[in-house]
This record gives sequence, C-alpha cells and structure tokens, in this order.
Amino acid sequence: MFRQAGGLSADLADRWYPVVSAALFEFGIVAPHRVAAWIAQVGTESAGFTRLQESFDYSVDGLQRTFGARMPPALARPLGRQPGERSVPAERQARIASIVYAKRFGNGEASTGDGWRYRGLGLKQITFADNYRDCGHALGVDLVSQPDLLATDDALAARSAAWFWYAKGCSQLADLGDFEQLTRRINGGINGLDDRRQRWLRAQQFIHA
Repeated sequence: MFRQAGGLSADLADRWYPVVSAALFEFGIVAPHRVAAWIAQVGTESAGFTRLQESFDYSVDGLQRTFGARMPPALARPLGRQPGERSVPAERQARIASIVYAKRFGNGEASTGDGWRYRGLGLKQITFADNYRDCGHALGVDLVSQPDLLATDDALAARSAAWFWYAKGCSQLADLGDFEQLTRRINGGINGLDDRRQRWLRAQQFIHA
C-alpha cells in the first residue's frame, strides 16, 4: 500500500516503510486521509523519498524567481549556474543559502553560515535554526549542533517530517481537505502544487482503512 501510494520502487518502499510507519504512529497521523496527504506533501518535498537535502542548484533567473528581493540581480549573476556548468558548485550553493536564509527564524547574519547549516534537511526539509531547535527538543536530539543528522539518519528524517506536520496543525487542514492551504503550511508558498496534487490523488487511491 505504501509503495503504491507513494509511487515508489520496491527498494525505496523497503527503506522507508518501517521508519515512516513508526513516525506517523508516534505523531498520531493514522487516519487514511491524513496519511495520504502526508505522503503526497512529503513526496514532493523529498523528490519521491529520494532526497534529504535542499538543493540550491539554481540558474541566475531561477535564483531571482525563487528568492526575489533576497537575491537581487547583482548577487544572482555571479552565484547562479554559469554557462558551461552542469550544476552550481557546493561552495556557491552554501553562499546562496547563507544569504537567502540570513536573519530569519533564528538564523544569524549571512556571515555565520546559518542559512546553509540550517537549510532544508530530512524528508520534510526542516529549515531555519528555530525549527531545528524545536524539532530537536521534540525528538530528544540536539539538532542545533548536529543538523546533518536529518540527512544521515532515516528514522530522524522521517520523525522530523511527522513532527513538523503535527506541530504545525497539518492534520486539521487535511481534515478540511484544504490542500492549497496545507501546501502553504508545509512549503511557505505553493511551490510544486501541481505535483503535490497529483501525488495526493494517487495516494488516495491506495490508502484506506
């Protein structure tokens, strides 16, 4: 059921089912319609349960479209993907994150590197120092000093996604069927809304009591 609902390969389903099942139970996400919405939202956030780290591999135009005033043209031009580059090098991706996530939700100035340190990690891609602190407190792990655990420990990657859903009241939005507002709660906007809806429609076909 989980493999079909998420559109996953057998290997991915085998990898994620035990920790996802435990995480959903831990945070009370058990009603079929809630589980279906969770799988859909997390599926988009993690590129189908394959990615546990936020990418900052953006073209120059993509940087400006995505981050607006936080990435003005004078910064976007040298930091975005350059002609001939297959991807933005890790060092520049770190600079991008440090700039666009600076001085927000507990992060320090760009020079501290907090934006990169507390970039999106885990299945939900927990972001910002404040969320790492709160998530770590709930999970009993010091994620402020060890944020990369969300990208290296599958159980924590799944638990952090279930915690966020619970802590931000996402089940109540799923109960209302308000998928767009749920997307805003998860993403901060409606990025990938079409993909999320397609995943939701699929998940609902296979998740049942």
